[in-house]
Amino acid sequence: MSNTDVAAARAYHDATKHSLASVQRSGHVLDFANMPLPFKVYPQLPPIPLPRDFTLSRRPALAAIVADPGAVDDGRTLDLATLAHILYFTAGVLRRRAYPGGDAFFRAQACTGNLHHIELYLACGELPDLAAGVYHFGPHDFALRRLRAGDHRATIVHATTGESAIAHAPVVVACTSTFWRNAWKYQARTYRHAFWDDGTLLANLLAVTATLDIPAHLVLGFVDDELNRLLDVDGEREVTVSLVALGTAAPPPPSAPPAPPLGCETLPLSAHEVAYPEIVAAHRASSLSSPDEVAAWRAAADAVAAEPRDRLPPSSTFVPLAPSVAPAHEEPIERVVLRRGSTREFAREPIGFDVVSTIVRSVSGRIPSDVEDTARGDLYLVVNAVDGLAPGAYVVERDGDTLVQLRAGELRREAGHLALGQALAADAAANLYWLVDLPRVLAHLGNRGYRAAQLDAAIRGGTTYLAAFALGIGATGLTFFDDDVTRFFAPHAAGKSVMFLMAIGRPASRPR
Repeated sequence: MSNTDVAAARAYHDATKHSLASVQRSGHVLDFANMPLPFKVYPQLPPIPLPRDFTLSRRPALAAIVADPGAVDDGRTLDLATLAHILYFTAGVLRRRAYPGGDAFFRAQACTGNLHHIELYLACGELPDLAAGVYHFGPHDFALRRLRAGDHRATIVHATTGESAIAHAPVVVACTSTFWRNAWKYQARTYRHAFWDDGTLLANLLAVTATLDIPAHLVLGFVDDELNRLLDVDGEREVTVSLVALGTAAPPPPSAPPAPPLGCETLPLSAHEVAYPEIVAAHRASSLSSPDEVAAWRAAADAVAAEPRDRLPPSSTFVPLAPSVAPAHEEPIERVVLRRGSTREFAREPIGFDVVSTIVRSVSGRIPSDVEDTARGDLYLVVNAVDGLAPGAYVVERDGDTLVQLRAGELRREAGHLALGQALAADAAANLYWLVDLPRVLAHLGNRGYRAAQLDAAIRGGTTYLAAFALGIGATGLTFFDDDVTRFFAPHAAGKSVMFLMAIGRPASRPR
């Protein structure tokens, strides 16, 4: 099935929607005896330990969050210490907790069910203290392992049809999803989570690279099979989902050496794995098979980005955002990452409109990417308790500085219902929903537009986590009854699909 046959993405999305009936029908039981290993481990490859003596940045966290990661000055050399800094605060193990059934590992990034299925790989030229090669990052022992020697960046340049950001990056980060590690709990919905969990990880990466003055550029257009072969992943159990170019100062790479299959031994994830054909089918249908197809896909993205968007009628009730606020005690992004967790209970206490306004602005900025804002959704709010803003439902204008009221009044009961009946959403001060015009995105970008839409919303959701904790409040990601959410925000949201949900507010207890 080709990328242009968009029935595949639509069918997957519809089949994995939550409804009251689907939740009640689910008989899935977690098999803890078969729980997947939380890390990818290469037992035969020697580790290259990463340094842990981090120097915290001086830039306030909110400044790093709102900075354009593609436009910062390229003023820092990428060496092993800098890469270690980026990797630790993007995806490192921050805490470890012992339980009767085994240890739990808490990572820098948010992840559905704490089932971290996103793996990180690096492809680099010669760096001051790291030889050119393709490496896997092991969070379990905070080390790199070299999979291939030599400079293979030219292979990635070819797979991305000469993408300029890739061609001039001294380091390219490749993100993959190992589906089973998440599907053990979430079954076929894991394909959504591949982009949700990659997005929250990328939110960390973009903030950390911005604070270090390292340009970062997200790339979603690539020949899937070429990247999977380079990383030696099979393209079904583990797949490449995104690339990030780090830095801009490198000359174009030389021709790449051959990259034959490696067959490196990895520890089994479980005694047995359960395959979900829906995941494999959706991923295959959204894959690009040649550089020409990548070029055409990127051209389509440029065209749709230039299209005008619908405006609300002048009779709507517009509410300008309040001036942004800085926390009383500013701290760098690294300390925010160390504190961040998923809030488990909200107090029914208000937060300020200035806090909400600061978060909305923080999550409404540009994400530097080869598709820019092509698949960006609209941000909707359910406001429960915000000083200076009436309770109700709102949508954020695309200027990122104005709210439009859609419904007025107390909506806590509805907020709880929409989020699978969870009290967290009812108790939170506000809920942030990202909804996208999926037919429009798919019409221009094909099935791969589904990846882009989920990822864009998830990066903004991950940024919500960081901004909320930087401002001294709590946040958590939640899931939802898809069609009920669309109906709730209708008629403005008619025809749109929900991509992501975040709840924010004052914690009633410590996160995690």
